[in-house]
Amino acid sequence: MSSQGLNAVAGRIQRPVPLREAVYEAILDLITTRALSPGRHLVETELAGTLGVSRQPVREAMQRLSNEGWVDLRPGYGAFVHTPTESEADQLLAVRAMLEAESARLAAENASPEQVRLLRALVAAGREATERADTEAVVKANADFHRTVTEASGNRVLAELAAQVDRRVRWYYAPVAGIRGSASWDEHEELVEVIERGDAARARALMSEHTERTRRTYHEEVDGVQS
Repeated sequence: MSSQGLNAVAGRIQRPVPLREAVYEAILDLITTRALSPGRHLVETELAGTLGVSRQPVREAMQRLSNEGWVDLRPGYGAFVHTPTESEADQLLAVRAMLEAESARLAAENASPEQVRLLRALVAAGREATERADTEAVVKANADFHRTVTEASGNRVLAELAAQVDRRVRWYYAPVAGIRGSASWDEHEELVEVIERGDAARARALMSEHTERTRRTYHEEVDGVQS
């Protein structure tokens, strides 16, 4: 194909993000940060007013969110933010544990000095957010930390798989961020030290222990709310 033809194709696909995509992302962000909590009734007119759009892109976003398991559509009742079951939580957190344990092992073998410095900076940011009781910032710092460990693994396929579960992990982590508190960042800091000295076996073990503590805390919190 000629350069003129390539430019024509590029011109056809370079367009702003469709409104329905922007609305989908906005609602999903409200769900994953728990601004819209599990079980919350979602009213199209209210969401449209909040987002400053018509009902049509909201309706399209709700259908997509339903297909992806974020929203439950109940005939005759409306749409509700999905409430995860204990089984769903276990399945996701088990997958996360496997991916991140391997990521930590590989990170100990492959992490660059720059990546180690970034991990330390994220630990500091997480501690600061914890002291401010800023749950949203804690969740973000935690997600950034784990993503950086995965990137430091040097395994692109592993990083892509981890990215696919990132948003759901944030959703499950939000309720326990305050409970785990500084202990979580102590565990992160110890992991960084092990990665820096290249102890792959210990890094894998520490990450497994870390994700297991988060899983147990999540279930303890959910059981406490439901009982």
